[in-house]
Amino acid sequence: MIKERKRTYTQEEVNELKKWFDSQELPPTMQIDKAAFTPNLKDTVDMLFEQAYVCYENPKMQGCLYLLEKIKSVRLRQKKKKFIT
Repeated sequence: MIKERKRTYTQEEVNELKKWFDSQELPPTMQIDKAAFTPNLKDTVDMLFEQAYVCYENPKMQGCLYLLEKIKSVRLRQKKKKFIT
């Protein structure tokens, strides 16, 4: 069985993700998934980016980037749903 290579990010990809978040008006709170809720989304995103810029090249430390991508996905779904209704 061949192990799949773990995904890492480049600094440019982290910068692009940061740029996207900087251009958004984030809600104060967010239910990210069934198990994750943040009562202060802006602070959460800021702290996740602090960690992301330190760990983006380490495949074992991608949790912060996973959460940022998850938050982005939820936000895009919220905006799409709002647009549709």
